[in-house]
Amino acid sequence: MKKSLIALAVLAASGAAMAQSSVTLYGVADAGVTYLNGNDNWSGVTSGNNLTSRLGFRGTEDLGGGLKANFVLEGGFNLDNGDGASGYAGAKAGEGFQFKRRSTVGLSGGFGEVRMGRELTAAYNATARYDVFGSVGIGQSRLWADGGVVDASANATAVTTNQRISNALTYVSPDFSGFKVGVNYGFGETTNGNSDSSYMGAGLMYDNGPLSLGLGLERLNNGANSVAVSDIDAWSLGGSYDFGVAKLLAGYRESKVDRATGENKRLGYYVAATAPVGAGTVRVSYNRYENELANVKGKADQFAIGYVYGLSKRTSVYGTYAYIKNKDGANLYTLGSGGLKTNGSQQGMQVGITHTF
Repeated sequence: MKKSLIALAVLAASGAAMAQSSVTLYGVADAGVTYLNGNDNWSGVTSGNNLTSRLGFRGTEDLGGGLKANFVLEGGFNLDNGDGASGYAGAKAGEGFQFKRRSTVGLSGGFGEVRMGRELTAAYNATARYDVFGSVGIGQSRLWADGGVVDASANATAVTTNQRISNALTYVSPDFSGFKVGVNYGFGETTNGNSDSSYMGAGLMYDNGPLSLGLGLERLNNGANSVAVSDIDAWSLGGSYDFGVAKLLAGYRESKVDRATGENKRLGYYVAATAPVGAGTVRVSYNRYENELANVKGKADQFAIGYVYGLSKRTSVYGTYAYIKNKDGANLYTLGSGGLKTNGSQQGMQVGITHTF
């Protein structure tokens, strides 16, 4: 009898412990066919056109007293060829799977949440959420391009920050009547001083009913471990209002680098809308990009329209059309492979399927 009671007590204690912690496997599988018409025509199977294909693990443990420990490990992959060159700046074809989308551990409670590791910046989270194409596919806004955007000089100086920051300490506040603040500090981890190669950023969000607003501020210092040859300053602003029959969205972002040859600046804005149609959603956006890079000015206009149709809660099919036109002789922006026509334009289409799990 005593052994039975002890066994029941152990099982009960084990069940209680298991109920206080959990680990979840989740992911997205997204692939489609892309056709681009530019200087050369290009077509093929592409991954992550509607949502980035990814695989992740997240877990939480209740420590009592309102305090919780948590972690997230998330990596991107390409369904078309199976490699892991997806979801982060500098990805190279053929690379293996890496947790470079997010790898954090932290504590949360009434004070908010503190995390350490690699993740999206607070500035990006605050304002890029107004891109109706979710920063992926040919229709995405290039205002929040993930690195790789350089000036027209021989030095190829980066003029914008990446979407993600490594070696970071992050704080996210609790919700205060719709307001929430996020702050990142990324350590440069060099021997030249704490400020060398470091990153500082903040995002302020307001969400209350149909109204949503966001503000992002960033500073990336130059240094041995930084893509910036000179310090990069960036700020962004966005917002949306849901009228029920349609949602209107808008965004603006500006980044600049002060150099001896002059100020390099990259800025742009967009207006967009979504509307429920049947079992799906229509998405439409217009982007305007303006650059002054090494005293060479360039402009581009981009238009995109798409439709996402839900087959179930986890599976959708989609189609997107996009057109871009560079002006003033610039060739800074493309939709992808194939290059630009002689008039600086390119257009493309994507159709595919997304499954979440």
